[in-house]
Amino acid sequence: MQASLITTYRCNAKCNMCNIWKHPSKQQEEIDYSYYEKLPDGLRINITGGEATLRGDIDEIFRILYPKASLLELSTNGFNTETIVRLANKYPNILIRVSLEGLPTINDSKRGTVNGFDHALKTMLELKKTKCKNIGFSVVISPDNYKDLLYLYDLCVALDVELGNSAVHNSWYFQKEDNLITSQEALEQHELFVRALLQSKRRGFKKKLKDYGRAYFNRSIYRRLRGDESGYRPHCGALSDFYFIDPYGNVSPCNGSSEEIIIGNIKENSIEEILNSDKAKEAMEIVMNCKRNCAFIVTERHDMVRKPWKPILWILRNKIRIMQGKKVAFE
Repeated sequence: MQASLITTYRCNAKCNMCNIWKHPSKQQEEIDYSYYEKLPDGLRINITGGEATLRGDIDEIFRILYPKASLLELSTNGFNTETIVRLANKYPNILIRVSLEGLPTINDSKRGTVNGFDHALKTMLELKKTKCKNIGFSVVISPDNYKDLLYLYDLCVALDVELGNSAVHNSWYFQKEDNLITSQEALEQHELFVRALLQSKRRGFKKKLKDYGRAYFNRSIYRRLRGDESGYRPHCGALSDFYFIDPYGNVSPCNGSSEEIIIGNIKENSIEEILNSDKAKEAMEIVMNCKRNCAFIVTERHDMVRKPWKPILWILRNKIRIMQGKKVAFE
């Protein structure tokens, strides 16, 4: 399974697609790092926020989780360069993704920051000097940055770092209900991005494969942006493949529902007790009947591992289509 730890709602950015920064958690109310000892071994763990590096005890959090996790991830906006680089040097086998929403003008406008692009790029350049190699940027596709997608991809290829992406969502977590992409131009630009991934410019076969897999994931994002009815993507893996823990220790299935579905608190019970509780069973019923149609990589990744023939056949089919001068087929 995968656990996403929302370590804080405090944030030093003011993103227009996420209102977490308007509803910060109080530092004294945030869960003590010692409770993370209760997480089982072998999880893939994502440390996120808000901005996780605002936690004064972020080093202690990593000290506890690094030996427990099968893979420990840090999602960050890249402002606290020294902290991020220190973690990378101390825990080199982690995954780090620095948020970047476009080239400088778009990025700083979307994230409500001053010199945010510069901070993110500086952090990435410093990370490249460390022993941590699983580094890259991540972008959230939205109505005002889709034109920069290909430029961000070219930047990542030039720097030899990863590029992860998602699309804007509405939920209790983002404190938003008005995120939407509807333009035909956005779809056209997104198709060009997927074509670029399928024609990967990466050096090395493993890195090309990652681009191909990312292209397959973006098939779901494209269809979501197109407004397709639900049923075209894997069933949500909330509670079966992943769960979230908020800054107060509350455990919930996902970050995509309209309201937080709390099934327990890690300060009061073990994760095993919480996941096997009556509240968890009730929440699973909600998950099974959910129609929100989220397009998150966490669900797609698990499905790709279980059914590898699906992405392989889709990728091969579309690489042939591109060679024939045809458009990408997203069905």
